[in-house]
Amino acid sequence: MRIAVVGGGPGGLFLALLVRRAAPAVEVTVFERNRADDTFGFGVVFSDRTLAGIHEADPVLRRALTEHGRHWDEIEVRIKGERIRCGGNGMAAVVRRTLLSLLQARAHEVGADLRFATEVTLDDLTGYDLVVAADGTGSTIREQVGVDLGTEVDTATAKFIWFGTDHLFDGLTFVHERSPDGVFAVHGYPISGPGDGPVSTFIVETDEATWRRAGLDGFDASQPPGTSDQVTKDYLEQLFADQIDGRRLLVNNSRWGSFRTRRTRRWHTTVPRPVAFLGDAVHTAHFSVGSGTKMAMEDAVALARAITATPDDLPAALEAYERAAQPSVRRIQDSARPSLAWWEHFGRYHDEFEPWQFAYHFLSRSITDSRLARRDPAFVAASHRGWVAAHGAEPLDTPFARGGWSAPGRLVDLQAVDGVPTAVAGGLPLAAGPAPGPWGALVAAPETEDGLAEVFARLTDLGERSPVLVAVHGGTPLTRTLVCERARLHDRLPALLVDTGDGEGLRDRALTTVLSGRADLVGAPA
Repeated sequence: MRIAVVGGGPGGLFLALLVRRAAPAVEVTVFERNRADDTFGFGVVFSDRTLAGIHEADPVLRRALTEHGRHWDEIEVRIKGERIRCGGNGMAAVVRRTLLSLLQARAHEVGADLRFATEVTLDDLTGYDLVVAADGTGSTIREQVGVDLGTEVDTATAKFIWFGTDHLFDGLTFVHERSPDGVFAVHGYPISGPGDGPVSTFIVETDEATWRRAGLDGFDASQPPGTSDQVTKDYLEQLFADQIDGRRLLVNNSRWGSFRTRRTRRWHTTVPRPVAFLGDAVHTAHFSVGSGTKMAMEDAVALARAITATPDDLPAALEAYERAAQPSVRRIQDSARPSLAWWEHFGRYHDEFEPWQFAYHFLSRSITDSRLARRDPAFVAASHRGWVAAHGAEPLDTPFARGGWSAPGRLVDLQAVDGVPTAVAGGLPLAAGPAPGPWGALVAAPETEDGLAEVFARLTDLGERSPVLVAVHGGTPLTRTLVCERARLHDRLPALLVDTGDGEGLRDRALTTVLSGRADLVGAPA
């Protein structure tokens, strides 16, 4: 068998070495359009909890992280002069160029043919039994195939830009600063290994309105790859000077973009010829979950196993590859969407929340209070103390009163008809419009985020009708949360989030929701 791998990133190289190691009779050639020592970006980061499968397949990544990388356990959130830490988040990072160099050496060692500075099309690869497209989110092979793979692409509203810095962070650090133009945030983490000069990755995000007010929208994005946005570099270097001790920002194809989440139903085709896709060519997840390189390398593990298990039946192997690799990617993408949504709205959270609640809101965006407490009980205990200091009781035991109606705590029972809430136990009717006496406005969250604008307009209208609260039901967990936050933080209407999950874990979910400030109350059918 002859396999052509298009793309010499971590996923493509890892596939080449795994196939060659497992099946030396298989010829594997990697075609990479850049030179061997070219690389865009600065570092790659991995969570300790996610690496078992990659380490089992080959020790090259473990060696890279152990001998050349940085490891840490805590996440630090910096906001309004405070630094808040949460442990139990074991991660490691390494310089991307270093990882690529080790993967190249290992692939050479097992007999893969690596051809750099070589750009190919499908027409150039007619002599190969299988083409593997590992050529990134802008995959040329994917476009040349011309087959409907069932692709969905969502573009985020937030803007991001990727720098490095010669300031060395202790670990994964999230820095938030307000400039006269708006709020900017940094994902920073160390990547240089022992004996190297200090280097950290420095990714900056902001909302589009802030980006435009700051005058950072003037860069000519049509310039060739490699050209960086110097105006933005100077602006951010000054804004974050105190956070990086006056050190420099480092550029490497540093230019603003909007993150695009790609979901693809089919990861292979046999028409007009066998082609398999891996990594960013078929799926992406926001970098705040730190999984892009990991997912590509896990794809490589699954594809290599499938090919070497049934080398004489490529269609069966490619079907097996999808069955093995897709579930994990979908879980990561599902968890990444709430994280991405957080980054699209973080400026509002920055302005509304005290530092302790901002940090808790951020760190609980994908997990509950109990899971967070298992990672760092001291962090969670401090968050509870912050609530008690402000409200006089634990979150779910804090009374609620407004407009002549009250509840003894923040987790309440609901009455419902055919699954639609009609009242809060204790005599508060829920309706679309005003009712005699105290009443709650019932608002249906949309099934997709595309419908949020219409619901937000209704919240603005409800603000003039003085409901006791807004009860948000339907939709998805994410859209319900976004509607609740809009009601609370924009329209100043107390929000009750209707929990539609099963009874197990209800109290934990409700506690997380209230303590984080996502909603004022949580309701569930009695």
